[in-house]
Amino acid sequence: MKPAFAGVFRSLRGFNYRIWVGGAFVSNVGTWMQRTAQDWLVFTQLTHHDASAVGLVMALQFGPQLLLLPWTGFAADHFNQRKLLIATQATMGGLALVLGILTLSGVIQLWHVYIFTFLFGCASAFDAPVRQVFVAELVGDECLHNAVALNSTSFNVARMLGPAVSGVVIAAMGSGWAFLINGISFMAVLISLALLRIAELHPNARAQRIKGSFTEGVRYVWARPDLRSILVMLFFIGTFGLNFPIFISAMAVGVFHVDARGYGLLSSIMAIGTVAGAFLGAGRSKPRFGLLLIGAGVFGLGCTLAALAPSYWLFAGALVIVGVAALTFTNTTNSLMQLSTEPAMRGRVMALRVGIALGGTPIGAPIVGWVVNHCGPRWALGIGAASGFAAALVATGFLARQLRRSQTTRAAEPVGQSHEGGPQAPVITAREGDSRI
Repeated sequence: MKPAFAGVFRSLRGFNYRIWVGGAFVSNVGTWMQRTAQDWLVFTQLTHHDASAVGLVMALQFGPQLLLLPWTGFAADHFNQRKLLIATQATMGGLALVLGILTLSGVIQLWHVYIFTFLFGCASAFDAPVRQVFVAELVGDECLHNAVALNSTSFNVARMLGPAVSGVVIAAMGSGWAFLINGISFMAVLISLALLRIAELHPNARAQRIKGSFTEGVRYVWARPDLRSILVMLFFIGTFGLNFPIFISAMAVGVFHVDARGYGLLSSIMAIGTVAGAFLGAGRSKPRFGLLLIGAGVFGLGCTLAALAPSYWLFAGALVIVGVAALTFTNTTNSLMQLSTEPAMRGRVMALRVGIALGGTPIGAPIVGWVVNHCGPRWALGIGAASGFAAALVATGFLARQLRRSQTTRAAEPVGQSHEGGPQAPVITAREGDSRI
């Protein structure tokens, strides 16, 4: 038991990674406090339970991931990643502080939230891909899958704490204090970046600065059937499934009639599932494409159960299932795409991943919000369920094609030859990725 347990936390042996995770955890708690307070402010104070307004906030927050895609991937592949993170984290912290001041002063209006959400999204668009590939600089490729899973564990433990704390802060002092606390929390990650031992980093290969580098990244992904399939799956789930600020707020207020504490508790309960999924991922030696099929299918099932849940606590239980599935799916896409991509291309590939996963929100969130307003939140959760099942079908199609290719290859071999003396499960080739199905 001890060696297996130690293996789950093997990335923490490095000083740089320990420092990074500590600072990121504090900042992530603040980020989840702000997200919870922001959605509650828009849904209950600046509008009269308008789910479409929450959907628009989400569209403005994640739209820049797709809008700025040509530049965010370029920045991640060409600039010093640590310095770029310092700039993006400081920008987001400053925006949170200003939004908190506006809210506490009583002058906050809905259009203010729209503007600050968009600016925050622009900074996050540059931050997200470089933050993901920076993990490889902290631990190297050998521990990358484990470090990605532990990052998600830290993020989702913060997701478990942040909404619950935010609910208490909102009820006791107001949403503005949640924004201020988030702004201050960015100091933790800035300090951690300043304390890193530069000599112990594992620098990724830097791409050459040439025209058309973004187009080169798109061609690279298009030539890879595995990466194409992953991005299609991410589009379905990211666009129509990962809209839980809308799902949870609408179910909490419109169906179960709870206050800010009850709303925050639901977000924290869902995080229990994501933490469990992250720990499961940290214990795996390497990612496998088959996990995407499992994660997507269980995500669809979980959303279906949530849509049908007759009570608050059964709905909360369904959210745990959704959390495990969502984390399994998103973590596996992250690790598969990084480990099977050339180091000089990782920034652009991960920018495409983030852009597709989050950039579809401007399409999906307003649609989901409209469905909530006109059909009810249970029907909106049905859309989330459909996105999971659609992604599972894409994974099934890819795995079936790989199986046929493997069988054809074995059938074409001369009699007496075999793969290492016997039949094997189909594997993704070097061009299509290095991970076994």
